[in-house]
Amino acid sequence: MDFERSGATNDHCQKHEINKHSRASLMGQKPAVVWMTGLSGSGKSTIANILERLLHGAGKHTINLDGDQIRMGLNCDLGFSDADRVENIRRIAEVSKLMTEGGLIVIVSTISPFGADREMARKLMSDCKFIEVFIDTPIEECIKRDPKGLYARAKTGQIKNFTGLDSPYEVPAAADVHVKTMQAGPVESASLIRRYMEQNGVM
Repeated sequence: MDFERSGATNDHCQKHEINKHSRASLMGQKPAVVWMTGLSGSGKSTIANILERLLHGAGKHTINLDGDQIRMGLNCDLGFSDADRVENIRRIAEVSKLMTEGGLIVIVSTISPFGADREMARKLMSDCKFIEVFIDTPIEECIKRDPKGLYARAKTGQIKNFTGLDSPYEVPAAADVHVKTMQAGPVESASLIRRYMEQNGVM
């Protein structure tokens, strides 16, 4: 979906002498985006926090972008229609790209239900590593956990267009890392992602 931008014809892309790779080299790392996708209650935020702690302990410079927190601030004007979901992910992807310009390893945890939006984010990060991580938790387990009480509210009609119930979630066809939370706990899951990062030159 395309969004019109006022004044777009007046925009000019400023070229910088110091780029993301120069900044990242000072940190001993490569800029990257670790994009975690999965249903509400799947464990994305928990795993993201543990992964950031592991990377911080290894001396890496990170930023953790949580979907709920971004919706409370930057994206507080957006609802949950399909169009708003697309715009939500577009903004998160653009912020992630800006963070990689600082040489950071960006950890994103957001439902991002549509495959086309996740692919858009990957293409936006074409000159740095983009790692799509599918946090695979069966919806029955997510409903059982329901840490925020969202599924209960959705089932009673208090929340409309809830992903996994009355709004679709498109399972990644070929995620870079497939985390099956029924087989691995949060620490093991975060370690799995870190190993992938090490094996693919991010660390």
